Amino acid sequence: MSDYHPPTDLEEVVNSEVKEWHFHIYFHQRNADQHQAALDLRDAVLRLRHDGAFVAVPLFRVNTDPIGPHPVGSYEIWVPSTSFSSVFSYLCMNRGNLSILVHPLTREARKDHELRNAWIGPPFPLVLSALPVKTEELPIQYPSLKLGYSAPEPEFTLDQRRRIGANLERILKGEKEAAKAPMN
Repeated sequence: MSDYHPPTDLEEVVNSEVKEWHFHIYFHQRNADQHQAALDLRDAVLRLRHDGAFVAVPLFRVNTDPIGPHPVGSYEIWVPSTSFSSVFSYLCMNRGNLSILVHPLTREARKDHELRNAWIGPPFPLVLSALPVKTEELPIQYPSLKLGYSAPEPEFTLDQRRRIGANLERILKGEKEAAKAPMN
């Protein structure tokens, strides 16, 4: 029997929610077709950001050699949680044969890359020793956007979340396929 019990306290869960994410687009740096495909995908993300499809900020630098934990050519795209599903969906559907590492940004970069990660496409082995175990500061990026960890207000208050949850339970009560929430 497992000793781990996922947290269910609303305030604790809301306060620990990930607000910023990285998508690392990988390409074999000696494969000209893959390198070009990665650059084309980057340009498409930038055009879509310009058009308002989502908020996604590719880092200016494209790494043509391994750097940090990344074993092949790569570049990073920063995404606030409010655009996460839109960017994830777009990259899932349009990555071609590229692999993409997805991870949260927290104070624990090594865990973020090793245990809290996901892959779109085949995974690559990472060089985890290049990452700090823990830092004091949150890795806030692009605070001028006032998104992610820099957002001035949460999307919903705790009371609004409770009302939304109660309404969902009321609506789902009639759905026989939906699992029922356990009572506290």
